[in-house]
Amino acid sequence: IARFVISKDLEEMIQSSFKAFHDYLKAQGMIDEASFIDGTKILANANKYSFVWKKRTIKYRELNVEKARKLLQEIKQAEVKIAVDENNFDVVQLDTIIALLEQRIEELNQQVSETAKVSPNPAKQERRHAKKYRRALEHCRQKNLEYRTQIQIAGSRNSYSKTDHAATFMRVKEDPMRNGQTKPAYNLQIMTSSQFTLGYDLMQNPTDTRTLIPFLKQLAQNEVLGREIVADAGYGSERNYKYLEDELPDCTALIPYSTMIKENSRKWRSDDRKVMNWEYHEDDDYYVNPAGVRFNFKRYAYRNDKYKFHRDFKVYQPEKYDENHQVIPQALTPRGNTKYIMVNPQWEYFKAKARKSLSKSTTYSRRKYDVETVFGNLKAYLGFKRFTVRGLKKAKSQIGIALMALNMKKIAGRLSIFSINFKKRKNRSEFQMKFRTVLLI
Repeated sequence: IARFVISKDLEEMIQSSFKAFHDYLKAQGMIDEASFIDGTKILANANKYSFVWKKRTIKYRELNVEKARKLLQEIKQAEVKIAVDENNFDVVQLDTIIALLEQRIEELNQQVSETAKVSPNPAKQERRHAKKYRRALEHCRQKNLEYRTQIQIAGSRNSYSKTDHAATFMRVKEDPMRNGQTKPAYNLQIMTSSQFTLGYDLMQNPTDTRTLIPFLKQLAQNEVLGREIVADAGYGSERNYKYLEDELPDCTALIPYSTMIKENSRKWRSDDRKVMNWEYHEDDDYYVNPAGVRFNFKRYAYRNDKYKFHRDFKVYQPEKYDENHQVIPQALTPRGNTKYIMVNPQWEYFKAKARKSLSKSTTYSRRKYDVETVFGNLKAYLGFKRFTVRGLKKAKSQIGIALMALNMKKIAGRLSIFSINFKKRKNRSEFQMKFRTVLLI
Protein backbone atom coordinates (compact mmCIF):
# COMPACT_ATOMS: atom_id res chain seq x y z
CA ILE A 1 0.00 0.00 0.00
CA ALA A 2 2.84 2.40 0.81
CA ARG A 3 4.45 1.82 -2.59
CA PHE A 4 1.08 2.28 -4.30
CA VAL A 5 0.57 5.68 -2.64
CA ILE A 6 3.84 7.05 -4.11
CA SER A 7 3.58 5.27 -7.48
CA LYS A 8 3.68 7.32 -10.67
CA ASP A 9 0.53 5.75 -12.10
CA LEU A 10 -1.62 6.79 -9.14
CA GLU A 11 -1.77 10.47 -10.10
CA GLU A 12 -3.36 9.75 -13.49
CA MET A 13 -5.71 7.22 -11.93
CA ILE A 14 -6.88 9.70 -9.30
CA GLN A 15 -7.53 12.48 -11.83
CA SER A 16 -9.45 10.18 -14.18
CA SER A 17 -11.49 8.76 -11.29
CA PHE A 18 -12.57 12.25 -10.16
CA LYS A 19 -13.67 13.07 -13.73
CA ALA A 20 -15.62 9.81 -14.05
CA PHE A 21 -17.15 10.36 -10.61
CA HIS A 22 -18.29 13.86 -11.63
CA ASP A 23 -19.89 12.56 -14.85
CA TYR A 24 -21.72 9.83 -12.95
CA LEU A 25 -23.09 12.20 -10.31
CA LYS A 26 -24.22 14.64 -12.99
CA ALA A 27 -25.96 11.87 -14.95
CA GLN A 28 -27.76 10.70 -11.80
CA GLY A 29 -28.83 14.24 -10.92
CA MET A 30 -27.01 14.24 -7.57
CA ILE A 31 -25.19 17.56 -8.16
CA ASP A 32 -26.16 20.92 -9.60
CA GLU A 33 -24.31 23.78 -11.28
CA ALA A 34 -22.99 25.27 -8.02
CA SER A 35 -19.25 24.86 -7.40
CA PHE A 36 -18.17 25.58 -3.82
CA ILE A 37 -14.46 26.35 -3.38
CA ASP A 38 -12.53 26.56 -0.16
CA GLY A 39 -9.12 25.70 1.29
CA THR A 40 -7.51 24.36 4.44
CA LYS A 41 -3.98 23.74 5.71
CA ILE A 42 -2.66 20.18 6.04
CA LEU A 43 0.58 19.67 7.97
CA ALA A 44 3.54 18.29 6.00
CA ASN A 45 5.71 15.38 7.07
CA ALA A 46 8.49 17.72 8.16
CA ASN A 47 10.16 19.04 11.28
CA LYS A 48 8.59 22.29 12.50
CA TYR A 49 12.06 23.74 13.28
CA SER A 50 13.53 23.01 9.83
CA PHE A 51 12.61 26.42 8.39
CA VAL A 52 14.58 28.39 5.81
CA TRP A 53 13.42 31.99 5.33
CA LYS A 54 14.12 33.50 1.93
CA LYS A 55 14.52 37.13 3.11
CA ARG A 56 16.98 36.09 5.77
CA THR A 57 18.93 34.02 3.26
CA ILE A 58 19.21 37.02 0.92
CA LYS A 59 20.44 39.14 3.83
CA TYR A 60 23.08 36.56 4.81
CA ARG A 61 24.23 36.26 1.21
CA GLU A 62 24.84 40.00 1.02
CA LEU A 63 26.78 39.90 4.29
CA ASN A 64 28.84 37.02 2.94
CA VAL A 65 29.76 39.02 -0.18
CA GLU A 66 30.76 41.97 2.00
CA LYS A 67 32.91 39.66 4.11
CA ALA A 68 34.69 38.37 0.98
CA ARG A 69 35.32 41.96 -0.15
CA LYS A 70 36.92 42.80 3.21
CA LEU A 71 39.10 39.70 2.95
CA LEU A 72 40.45 40.96 -0.37
CA GLN A 73 41.37 44.27 1.25
CA GLU A 74 43.17 42.39 4.04
CA ILE A 75 45.02 40.31 1.46
CA LYS A 76 46.30 43.50 -0.13
CA GLN A 77 47.40 44.91 3.24
CA ALA A 78 49.15 41.64 4.15
CA GLU A 79 51.17 42.00 0.94
CA VAL A 80 50.14 38.64 -0.49
CA LYS A 81 51.23 39.06 -4.10
CA ILE A 82 48.21 38.15 -6.25
CA ALA A 83 46.61 40.23 -9.04
CA VAL A 84 43.17 41.07 -7.60
CA ASP A 85 41.11 44.24 -7.93
CA GLU A 86 38.93 44.51 -4.81
CA ASN A 87 37.04 47.53 -6.17
CA ASN A 88 35.45 45.59 -9.03
CA PHE A 89 34.91 42.41 -7.00
CA ASP A 90 32.14 39.98 -7.89
CA VAL A 91 31.21 36.85 -5.98
CA VAL A 92 31.69 34.84 -9.18
CA GLN A 93 35.42 35.67 -9.02
CA LEU A 94 35.94 33.66 -5.81
CA ASP A 95 37.03 30.58 -7.74
CA THR A 96 39.61 32.60 -9.66
CA ILE A 97 40.95 34.28 -6.50
CA ILE A 98 41.26 30.95 -4.68
CA ALA A 99 43.09 29.49 -7.68
CA LEU A 100 45.51 32.43 -7.65
CA LEU A 101 46.13 31.91 -3.93
CA GLU A 102 46.85 28.22 -4.44
CA GLN A 103 49.26 29.08 -7.25
CA ARG A 104 50.98 31.63 -5.01
CA ILE A 105 51.24 29.07 -2.16
CA GLU A 106 53.03 26.64 -4.49
CA GLU A 107 55.49 29.37 -5.47
CA LEU A 108 56.06 30.19 -1.80
CA ASN A 109 56.64 26.51 -0.98
CA GLN A 110 59.44 26.45 -3.53
CA GLN A 111 60.94 29.67 -2.14
CA VAL A 112 60.85 28.28 1.42
CA SER A 113 62.67 25.12 0.34
CA GLU A 114 65.33 27.20 -1.42
CA THR A 115 65.83 29.53 1.58
CA ALA A 116 65.45 27.04 4.41
CA LYS A 117 68.32 28.51 6.48
CA VAL A 118 67.04 32.11 6.31
CA SER A 119 65.54 33.30 9.60
CA PRO A 120 63.16 35.04 9.83
CA ASN A 121 61.92 33.88 6.43
CA PRO A 122 59.57 36.36 4.66
CA ALA A 123 58.33 33.59 2.35
CA LYS A 124 57.06 31.60 5.36
CA GLN A 125 55.19 34.63 6.68
CA GLU A 126 53.54 35.32 3.34
CA ARG A 127 52.64 31.63 2.95
CA ARG A 128 51.02 31.64 6.40
CA HIS A 129 48.85 34.61 5.44
CA ALA A 130 47.99 33.11 2.04
CA LYS A 131 46.80 29.82 3.61
CA LYS A 132 44.69 31.68 6.16
CA TYR A 133 42.94 33.76 3.52
CA ARG A 134 42.49 30.75 1.25
CA ARG A 135 40.59 28.93 4.01
CA ALA A 136 38.45 32.01 4.68
CA LEU A 137 37.63 32.52 0.99
CA GLU A 138 36.78 28.82 0.56
CA HIS A 139 34.33 29.15 3.43
CA CYS A 140 32.78 32.21 1.74
CA ARG A 141 32.49 30.31 -1.53
CA GLN A 142 30.80 27.36 0.19
CA LYS A 143 28.31 29.61 1.98
CA ASN A 144 27.57 31.47 -1.24
CA LEU A 145 26.73 28.18 -3.01
CA GLU A 146 24.55 27.19 -0.06
CA TYR A 147 22.63 30.48 -0.09
CA ARG A 148 22.16 30.33 -3.87
CA THR A 149 20.74 26.79 -3.60
CA GLN A 150 18.34 27.86 -0.85
CA ILE A 151 17.03 30.78 -2.91
CA GLN A 152 16.49 28.48 -5.91
CA ILE A 153 14.57 25.97 -3.78
CA ALA A 154 12.38 28.70 -2.27
CA GLY A 155 11.52 30.17 -5.67
CA SER A 156 8.62 32.61 -5.31
CA ARG A 157 7.86 31.41 -1.79
CA ASN A 158 8.97 33.13 1.39
CA SER A 159 10.09 29.94 3.13
CA TYR A 160 10.48 26.17 2.85
CA SER A 161 11.37 23.22 5.06
CA LYS A 162 14.72 21.46 5.02
CA THR A 163 12.95 18.15 5.62
CA ASP A 164 10.40 18.60 2.82
CA HIS A 165 11.49 21.22 0.30
CA ALA A 166 8.01 21.47 -1.22
CA ALA A 167 6.37 22.43 2.09
CA THR A 168 5.89 26.09 3.01
CA PHE A 169 5.65 27.48 6.52
CA MET A 170 2.07 28.65 7.14
CA ARG A 171 -0.14 29.62 10.04
CA VAL A 172 -2.43 26.68 10.80
CA LYS A 173 -5.48 26.51 13.04
CA GLU A 174 -4.10 23.48 14.88
CA ASP A 175 -1.94 25.64 17.13
CA PRO A 176 -1.90 24.29 20.71
CA MET A 177 0.07 27.28 22.03
CA ARG A 178 -2.24 29.77 20.25
CA ASN A 179 0.65 32.10 19.52
CA GLY A 180 0.36 32.09 15.73
CA GLN A 181 3.48 30.05 15.10
CA THR A 182 4.11 28.83 11.56
CA LYS A 183 4.43 25.16 10.64
CA PRO A 184 5.39 23.37 7.40
CA ALA A 185 2.16 22.63 5.56
CA TYR A 186 0.34 22.52 2.22
CA ASN A 187 -2.71 24.55 1.22
CA LEU A 188 -5.42 22.12 0.11
CA GLN A 189 -8.00 23.57 -2.30
CA ILE A 190 -11.17 21.61 -3.10
CA MET A 191 -14.31 22.13 -5.15
CA THR A 192 -17.50 20.47 -3.92
CA SER A 193 -21.11 20.12 -4.91
CA SER A 194 -23.69 18.48 -2.64
CA GLN A 195 -20.77 17.63 -0.30
CA PHE A 196 -19.05 15.56 -3.04
CA THR A 197 -15.46 16.53 -3.81
CA LEU A 198 -15.22 16.95 -7.59
CA GLY A 199 -11.78 18.56 -7.87
CA TYR A 200 -8.80 19.36 -5.71
CA ASP A 201 -5.30 20.74 -5.84
CA LEU A 202 -2.40 21.11 -3.43
CA MET A 203 -0.87 24.58 -3.32
CA GLN A 204 2.32 25.95 -1.79
CA ASN A 205 0.89 29.46 -1.30
CA PRO A 206 -0.35 30.17 2.23
CA THR A 207 -3.01 32.68 1.10
CA ASP A 208 -6.19 31.61 -0.68
CA THR A 209 -6.27 34.75 -2.84
CA ARG A 210 -3.42 33.59 -5.08
CA THR A 211 -4.67 30.03 -5.39
CA LEU A 212 -8.04 30.73 -7.04
CA ILE A 213 -6.87 31.42 -10.61
CA PRO A 214 -4.64 28.32 -11.05
CA PHE A 215 -7.28 26.17 -9.36
CA LEU A 216 -10.02 27.47 -11.68
CA LYS A 217 -7.81 26.76 -14.71
CA GLN A 218 -7.40 23.16 -13.59
CA LEU A 219 -11.14 22.72 -12.96
CA ALA A 220 -12.03 24.22 -16.33
CA GLN A 221 -9.49 21.96 -18.04
CA ASN A 222 -11.00 18.87 -16.36
CA GLU A 223 -14.53 20.06 -17.32
CA VAL A 224 -15.90 19.81 -13.79
CA LEU A 225 -16.55 23.51 -13.11
CA GLY A 226 -20.15 24.59 -12.64
CA ARG A 227 -21.80 27.80 -13.74
CA GLU A 228 -21.94 29.26 -10.22
CA ILE A 229 -18.58 29.72 -8.47
CA VAL A 230 -19.04 30.18 -4.72
CA ALA A 231 -16.20 31.04 -2.34
CA ASP A 232 -15.65 33.03 0.84
CA ALA A 233 -14.21 36.53 1.26
CA GLY A 234 -10.64 35.19 1.29
CA TYR A 235 -10.83 34.85 -2.51
CA GLY A 236 -12.30 38.29 -3.20
CA SER A 237 -9.66 40.41 -4.93
CA GLU A 238 -9.52 42.63 -7.99
CA ARG A 239 -7.26 40.21 -9.81
CA ASN A 240 -9.62 37.26 -9.24
CA TYR A 241 -12.70 39.26 -10.20
CA LYS A 242 -11.01 40.40 -13.40
CA TYR A 243 -10.02 36.85 -14.33
CA LEU A 244 -13.55 35.55 -13.73
CA GLU A 245 -15.06 38.26 -15.91
CA ASP A 246 -12.54 37.96 -18.76
CA GLU A 247 -11.85 34.21 -18.88
CA LEU A 248 -15.11 32.74 -17.49
CA PRO A 249 -17.87 35.04 -18.74
CA ASP A 250 -20.50 32.26 -18.64
CA CYS A 251 -19.95 31.67 -14.92
CA THR A 252 -21.52 33.65 -12.10
CA ALA A 253 -19.10 34.53 -9.30
CA LEU A 254 -20.62 34.57 -5.80
CA ILE A 255 -17.54 35.77 -3.95
CA PRO A 256 -17.73 38.61 -1.41
CA TYR A 257 -14.79 40.94 -0.81
CA SER A 258 -13.08 41.37 2.54
CA THR A 259 -14.87 44.56 3.69
CA MET A 260 -18.32 43.73 2.37
CA ILE A 261 -19.89 42.95 5.76
CA LYS A 262 -18.17 45.90 7.45
CA GLU A 263 -19.55 48.32 4.87
CA ASN A 264 -23.08 47.51 5.99
CA SER A 265 -22.36 48.37 9.61
CA ARG A 266 -23.46 51.63 11.22
CA LYS A 267 -19.91 52.50 12.23
CA TRP A 268 -18.64 52.23 8.64
CA ARG A 269 -21.52 54.23 7.15
CA SER A 270 -21.11 57.01 9.69
CA ASP A 271 -17.35 57.35 9.13
CA ASP A 272 -16.67 60.61 7.29
CA ARG A 273 -13.20 59.41 6.23
CA LYS A 274 -14.65 56.77 3.90
CA VAL A 275 -14.93 57.98 0.32
CA MET A 276 -17.98 55.79 -0.25
CA ASN A 277 -19.90 58.03 2.23
CA TRP A 278 -19.07 61.18 0.25
CA GLU A 279 -21.30 62.84 -2.29
CA TYR A 280 -20.20 62.10 -5.88
CA HIS A 281 -21.18 64.11 -8.97
CA GLU A 282 -20.66 61.97 -12.03
CA ASP A 283 -21.20 64.70 -14.66
CA ASP A 284 -18.33 66.91 -13.49
CA ASP A 285 -16.41 64.05 -11.84
CA TYR A 286 -15.81 65.39 -8.35
CA TYR A 287 -16.45 64.43 -4.73
CA VAL A 288 -17.76 66.52 -1.83
CA ASN A 289 -16.86 65.35 1.65
CA PRO A 290 -19.12 65.89 4.70
CA ALA A 291 -17.15 69.06 5.59
CA GLY A 292 -18.18 70.61 2.25
CA VAL A 293 -14.75 70.49 0.60
CA ARG A 294 -14.83 69.70 -3.11
CA PHE A 295 -12.29 67.21 -4.48
CA ASN A 296 -11.77 67.64 -8.24
CA PHE A 297 -10.21 65.11 -10.58
CA LYS A 298 -6.48 65.81 -10.94
CA ARG A 299 -4.75 63.02 -12.86
CA TYR A 300 -4.50 59.28 -13.50
CA ALA A 301 -2.09 57.03 -11.64
CA TYR A 302 -1.23 53.35 -11.48
CA ARG A 303 0.43 50.84 -9.17
CA ASN A 304 2.00 47.44 -9.72
CA ASP A 305 2.08 45.05 -6.79
CA LYS A 306 4.88 42.56 -6.14
CA TYR A 307 3.05 39.98 -8.27
CA LYS A 308 3.06 42.43 -11.23
CA PHE A 309 -0.67 43.07 -11.22
CA HIS A 310 -1.53 46.47 -12.69
CA ARG A 311 -4.06 48.76 -10.96
CA ASP A 312 -5.33 52.07 -12.35
CA PHE A 313 -6.34 54.92 -10.05
CA LYS A 314 -7.92 58.36 -10.34
CA VAL A 315 -6.40 61.03 -8.11
CA TYR A 316 -8.64 63.78 -6.70
CA GLN A 317 -7.41 66.95 -4.97
CA PRO A 318 -9.49 69.53 -3.09
CA GLU A 319 -9.91 73.18 -3.87
CA LYS A 320 -7.36 74.93 -1.67
CA TYR A 321 -8.95 78.43 -1.73
CA ASP A 322 -12.53 79.54 -1.26
CA GLU A 323 -14.38 82.33 -3.05
CA ASN A 324 -12.62 84.97 -0.97
CA HIS A 325 -9.20 83.49 -1.85
CA GLN A 326 -8.77 82.29 1.71
CA VAL A 327 -7.11 78.96 2.48
CA ILE A 328 -9.58 76.21 3.39
CA PRO A 329 -8.19 74.48 6.49
CA GLN A 330 -10.09 71.24 5.78
CA ALA A 331 -8.22 70.91 2.46
CA LEU A 332 -4.82 70.66 4.13
CA THR A 333 -3.08 67.99 6.13
CA PRO A 334 -1.72 68.70 9.65
CA ARG A 335 1.66 69.44 8.04
CA GLY A 336 0.19 71.94 5.62
CA ASN A 337 0.19 69.81 2.46
CA THR A 338 -2.80 69.53 0.14
CA LYS A 339 -4.88 66.44 0.71
CA TYR A 340 -5.67 63.95 -2.04
CA ILE A 341 -7.66 60.73 -2.48
CA MET A 342 -7.11 57.82 -4.87
CA VAL A 343 -10.09 55.93 -6.30
CA ASN A 344 -9.87 52.66 -8.21
CA PRO A 345 -12.86 52.65 -10.63
CA GLN A 346 -12.34 49.04 -11.69
CA TRP A 347 -12.29 47.81 -8.09
CA GLU A 348 -15.44 49.80 -7.30
CA TYR A 349 -17.13 48.23 -10.34
CA PHE A 350 -16.24 44.71 -9.21
CA LYS A 351 -17.42 45.46 -5.67
CA ALA A 352 -20.79 46.67 -6.94
CA LYS A 353 -21.09 43.63 -9.19
CA ALA A 354 -20.32 41.28 -6.28
CA ARG A 355 -22.93 42.96 -4.08
CA LYS A 356 -25.55 42.71 -6.82
CA SER A 357 -24.92 39.04 -7.63
CA LEU A 358 -24.89 38.04 -3.95
CA SER A 359 -28.14 39.90 -3.23
CA LYS A 360 -29.99 38.11 -6.03
CA SER A 361 -28.74 34.55 -5.42
CA THR A 362 -29.47 32.23 -2.48
CA THR A 363 -26.71 29.75 -3.34
CA TYR A 364 -24.09 31.40 -1.14
CA SER A 365 -25.95 30.36 2.02
CA ARG A 366 -25.16 26.70 1.18
CA ARG A 367 -21.42 27.25 1.21
CA LYS A 368 -20.73 26.56 4.89
CA TYR A 369 -22.47 23.20 5.17
CA ASP A 370 -21.40 22.07 1.69
CA VAL A 371 -17.63 22.55 1.55
CA GLU A 372 -16.81 22.93 5.25
CA THR A 373 -18.40 19.54 5.99
CA VAL A 374 -15.84 17.85 3.75
CA PHE A 375 -12.96 19.36 5.73
CA GLY A 376 -14.60 18.31 8.98
CA ASN A 377 -14.98 14.72 7.78
CA LEU A 378 -11.44 14.68 6.42
CA LYS A 379 -9.84 15.74 9.71
CA ALA A 380 -12.29 14.31 12.25
CA TYR A 381 -13.75 11.21 10.57
CA LEU A 382 -10.60 10.06 8.73
CA GLY A 383 -8.15 11.73 11.12
CA PHE A 384 -6.17 13.13 8.17
CA LYS A 385 -4.31 16.09 9.70
CA ARG A 386 -0.78 15.36 8.53
CA PHE A 387 0.81 13.80 5.46
CA THR A 388 2.91 10.66 5.78
CA VAL A 389 4.81 11.22 2.51
CA ARG A 390 7.15 14.00 1.37
CA GLY A 391 7.11 15.95 -1.84
CA LEU A 392 4.32 17.80 -3.63
CA LYS A 393 3.43 15.02 -6.10
CA LYS A 394 3.36 12.28 -3.47
CA ALA A 395 1.33 14.38 -1.06
CA LYS A 396 -1.12 15.27 -3.82
CA SER A 397 -1.70 11.60 -4.59
CA GLN A 398 -2.20 10.74 -0.94
CA ILE A 399 -4.77 13.46 -0.34
CA GLY A 400 -6.56 12.38 -3.53
CA ILE A 401 -7.09 8.90 -2.07
CA ALA A 402 -8.46 10.41 1.15
CA LEU A 403 -10.90 12.69 -0.69
CA MET A 404 -12.12 9.85 -2.89
CA ALA A 405 -12.65 7.76 0.27
CA LEU A 406 -14.95 10.50 1.57
CA ASN A 407 -16.87 10.42 -1.71
CA MET A 408 -17.30 6.65 -1.34
CA LYS A 409 -18.54 7.18 2.22
CA LYS A 410 -21.08 9.69 0.90
CA ILE A 411 -22.23 7.28 -1.80
CA ALA A 412 -22.58 4.53 0.79
CA GLY A 413 -24.90 6.82 2.75
CA ARG A 414 -26.99 7.36 -0.35
CA LEU A 415 -27.19 3.57 -0.87
CA SER A 416 -28.65 3.14 2.60
CA ILE A 417 -31.40 5.57 1.63
CA PHE A 418 -31.97 3.59 -1.56
CA SER A 419 -32.37 0.38 0.41
CA ILE A 420 -35.06 1.96 2.63
CA ASN A 421 -36.98 3.20 -0.39
CA PHE A 422 -36.57 -0.23 -1.99
CA LYS A 423 -38.80 -1.83 0.64
CA LYS A 424 -41.54 0.78 0.18
CA ARG A 425 -41.79 0.56 -3.61
CA LYS A 426 -44.17 -1.82 -5.31
CA ASN A 427 -42.48 -1.80 -8.73
CA ARG A 428 -38.96 -2.93 -7.81
CA SER A 429 -37.54 -3.85 -11.22
CA GLU A 430 -36.52 -0.29 -12.19
CA PHE A 431 -35.05 0.42 -8.75
CA GLN A 432 -33.08 -2.83 -8.81
CA MET A 433 -31.34 -1.76 -12.05
CA LYS A 434 -30.32 1.62 -10.54
CA PHE A 435 -29.11 -0.06 -7.35
CA ARG A 436 -26.93 -2.50 -9.25
CA THR A 437 -25.52 0.30 -11.41
CA VAL A 438 -24.46 2.25 -8.32
CA LEU A 439 -22.82 -0.84 -6.82
CA LEU A 440 -20.86 -1.51 -10.01
CA ILE A 441 -19.65 2.09 -10.14
